[in-house]
Amino acid sequence: MAQPELNAVVAQRIEVAPGLVVLRVVPDGWELPPFEPGQFAVLGLPGCAPRYPMSDAEEVARRPDVLIRRSYSIASSSVATEYVEFYITLVRSGALTPRLFALQPGDRLWMSAKSSGLFTLDKVPADRHVALIATGTGLAPYMSMLRTYLTAGTERRFAVLHGARHSWDLGYRSELSTLRRVCPNFTYLPIVSRPAEELVEWRGATGHVQELWDHGDLEAAWGFPPTPETTHVFLCGNPAMIESMSEQLAVEGFREHSKKQPGEVHVERYW
Repeated sequence: MAQPELNAVVAQRIEVAPGLVVLRVVPDGWELPPFEPGQFAVLGLPGCAPRYPMSDAEEVARRPDVLIRRSYSIASSSVATEYVEFYITLVRSGALTPRLFALQPGDRLWMSAKSSGLFTLDKVPADRHVALIATGTGLAPYMSMLRTYLTAGTERRFAVLHGARHSWDLGYRSELSTLRRVCPNFTYLPIVSRPAEELVEWRGATGHVQELWDHGDLEAAWGFPPTPETTHVFLCGNPAMIESMSEQLAVEGFREHSKKQPGEVHVERYW
């Protein structure tokens, strides 16, 4: 079987923090089809592509002519389609992310022409508020949603609850803080789990992201409690967080959404 052509180019590489990178990818010679915020695309590189110097050596050699492919949530707006943005964490022992981290502007890679996934807002009624809960790069699909749909002055409220180990791992923090200032209907609640390792004293919330919900931080910000009657909740990131939050939400009467049974909790399990 012939190797698929490398059909896209890295337009920009932004190192957010050690082990965290934003890649902006441009289709080469083809037009990106429409996608829904929250969906993912597939990226690929051949086994002969170089690995990032800070990654682990591979124990098993990869075939140089075979593409290594993985799915990554799109972080860019579905309206501004001059590039597709991905927010990626380095898995040092992984097959693909060390090769993606080695890419520089102008380098070529493969990107799927079609985006997929059901982790979208289209099943959320227009009169419901939206709480977006994430750890790490689980924030990526939420950035696409906010960049596409967040409009100041509407009755619908959006909230991002984002957890990371350190403040420098809180990707898009500057953009989200700006959105919080200019959009009265947007709430941003970051939290770090290792405040003792901060280079400058962290004055924000500490612990795990689910504690923001448990301790009522969102209720305090909104002025009313998020309930199944008023709010849909999205979960993306660490499986332990998703399991903990799912259990807590079930106790509060929230139901997980599925094709057969509509509910108020939407889960993206990408690990």
